[in-house]
Amino acid sequence: MNGGQASNLQQRVISGVVLIVVALALTWAGGVWYRLLAAAISGAVLYEWLTMTARSEKPSNRWLAIGLLAVLLILLVTGASISFLSMALVGAIVVTGAHAARFEAGVWPTLGLAYAGLLGIALSALRGSDAAGLAATLFLFAVVWATDILAYFVGRAVGGPKLAPAISPGKTWSGAVGGTVAAVLAGIFVAGQLGSPLGWGALLALTLVLSVVSQGGDLFESWIKRRFGVKDSSQLIPGHGGVMDRVDGLATAAFALFLLGAAIAGPNTPADAFFGR
Repeated sequence: MNGGQASNLQQRVISGVVLIVVALALTWAGGVWYRLLAAAISGAVLYEWLTMTARSEKPSNRWLAIGLLAVLLILLVTGASISFLSMALVGAIVVTGAHAARFEAGVWPTLGLAYAGLLGIALSALRGSDAAGLAATLFLFAVVWATDILAYFVGRAVGGPKLAPAISPGKTWSGAVGGTVAAVLAGIFVAGQLGSPLGWGALLALTLVLSVVSQGGDLFESWIKRRFGVKDSSQLIPGHGGVMDRVDGLATAAFALFLLGAAIAGPNTPADAFFGR
């Protein structure tokens, strides 16, 4: 490893530790503090999405998407119900899509609004305001972070065949397997410590699905960057690139956990499906 690589790795580790500490502190605090975190992540994701895809969009449609997401995030921070937020997001997507169709503005702002808005809603809904929400969010973090960290280090150490060379040349099958195994171990351990009523088989299946979905989200963001010829979604985080580069896997895993929990326990209490009594 040369000096530049070592410096980049050091920046990556320091930035990662800081992000984890901040995320855990605000998750523990809950309430408006966590909703502000969810809103900040959602807003940053839309900003980076629109920046990456700007060449195929018209400014009016971008600003419409930004304005509608801003309204949605204000509602989120002030504590609107998840059911209401979900309906508001659907309405915003319809309005942005209709505007894009009317003025031939392209589909990317609408997709970005859907992606960023659903991320903010999913994170907020999973945390909620009770102990089950705290447990579900910590479980989600454990699975995604274990996947991300071990996939990176195992892939670098072991190498081998590429996972999806046309999309992300750096990702390997060894890293994907290593990340998945780590996610299963971390997820089952954390769920057990937090008192999940799910059996071992259900937890194994859940952690496997979330880890695979998380890696799929990582590949999805890599595809977008390759599609628009950008290396990083932005330069907001030293050593990591942009916010999307850090939350791509978290986004899709949060979507999956929220949708599954909402189907079982309802959209306003999805965490009860995994940590309810």
